[in-house]
Amino acid sequence: MFKIVAIAILLSIILVLYRLIKGPEVYDRILAANVIGTKAVVLLALIGFVYERPHFLDIALVYALTNFIATTAFLKFKEFGRLD
Repeated sequence: MFKIVAIAILLSIILVLYRLIKGPEVYDRILAANVIGTKAVVLLALIGFVYERPHFLDIALVYALTNFIATTAFLKFKEFGRLD
């Protein structure tokens, strides 16, 4: 069951990777990068659950927060041209 779910998540990452490369606007590319980061968090949490490693859940949480902050900062920079 784990292999099927992991393959499905990786396949969806590959499909979103097309939007990241081909996106007509920069906002489509930012959204695609955010979706890939979110799917990586889900994959890390799944690995941590299956192999009974609670540290992976901590890593997934830190990665999710980093993904959110980076996306917000990039969008703010794109909108205003600065981060202050």
